[in-house]
Amino acid sequence: MRARPTQRSRSGDGRCLRPDASLQPRGRDRGLDQVGPDRPQVTRQRTILFDIDNTLLNTGGAGGHAMNRAFAELFGVDDGFRKIEFSGRTDLFILQGALKDGEIDGGPREHMDAFLSAYTRLLPASLVERKGHVMPGFPQLLDLLREAGARIGLATGNFSEGARLKLEFYELAGHFAGGGFGEVSLDRSEVVAAAIREVADGTQPEDILVVGDTPHDITAALANGAIGVGVATGNYSALELRESGAQITFEDFSDHESAAAQLLTFEPGA
Repeated sequence: MRARPTQRSRSGDGRCLRPDASLQPRGRDRGLDQVGPDRPQVTRQRTILFDIDNTLLNTGGAGGHAMNRAFAELFGVDDGFRKIEFSGRTDLFILQGALKDGEIDGGPREHMDAFLSAYTRLLPASLVERKGHVMPGFPQLLDLLREAGARIGLATGNFSEGARLKLEFYELAGHFAGGGFGEVSLDRSEVVAAAIREVADGTQPEDILVVGDTPHDITAALANGAIGVGVATGNYSALELRESGAQITFEDFSDHESAAAQLLTFEPGA
């Protein structure tokens, strides 16, 4: 059984757009003049936003497992998420579906605080039990992108506190300068919009890339004028991601050097 890394101190209530210090980049920002001559460099500011589940990580279903346990604890409904499609959806959307299927009065906002408290209490044990893994090419790809001067953030359907716990468990939390999270909206495009406000810092839309494994990631990127980047490490093929509008697709990021070069140099319409 894998031991869970020591948790960093927690701040806030886990529902704000700006995550605590554990999701901030490690060390000071490195300027372009510090990038080695044989590494790809950005010639202007570029922001790259990553989904978490099946893009950065495969948790072995730890999130769904903990959600089901939390739902049963709060509402007495076993396997409350069995009818819900998780892929590409925000946690708020997922919670709304389970409440509706369980015929439970009140919407997701009304129940979110209690549900989050139970879910985030149960998630650490689920992460240990489910024995997931980091996806191919990570964290190397993130290191290369930061070395080249790109801004790195999250655009994820996860509740922010759930995102923090997952990324800390797999020792990826320190790579990200904040993001947009699942409590923002039922609509993933609004999560991407929040991530852009939080991380992009004036980056032009043609230099904002949103990386994910589902068509929802891609359509949310396009709705915000950003570049959709598909990676076929989830339930959808590269072809399906291209058909949903992805301008760049990868089977995975195992060739992290090639992937970094493409993400840093891609020009829409070129």
